[in-house]
Amino acid sequence: MGFVVSKAMNDSLKGQQEFMRLQLERQLILQNLIRERQTAMQIAWTREFLKYFGTFYGLAAVVLTTGAIKRKNPAVLLPILPLSFVFSYQYDMGYGTLLQRIRGEAENILDTQSTLLELPKGPLTYEDLEKIRISQSNFFIEK
Repeated sequence: MGFVVSKAMNDSLKGQQEFMRLQLERQLILQNLIRERQTAMQIAWTREFLKYFGTFYGLAAVVLTTGAIKRKNPAVLLPILPLSFVFSYQYDMGYGTLLQRIRGEAENILDTQSTLLELPKGPLTYEDLEKIRISQSNFFIEK
């Protein structure tokens, strides 16, 4: 009789473990899909911003070049230099390989410099959270 109950409990436990594994897989897939959509939104925003900034940059370059020629003063072209850096960065972010380079550097940090990722005072624990919760609840009770 005990064997039958034990076998039934073992089957139930296996079923629960399989359900938990499937739930974890679904959560991981969902988190990845959300991350992909957020990244796509960031790239799309950068590309849209680049259209407006590119127009501004082009107009500024024409106006500053015209001003430098009319005044015969090449110093008028100096504002184009920082604008060129911003334009280059935005272009690289929207259409270039910036995200691949960032991802590669992040993987390098994870692989070789993981100590940089440690939180001050270590990771949060349940006990830390309980201390904070209790101190906050005491704070609200005292008021």
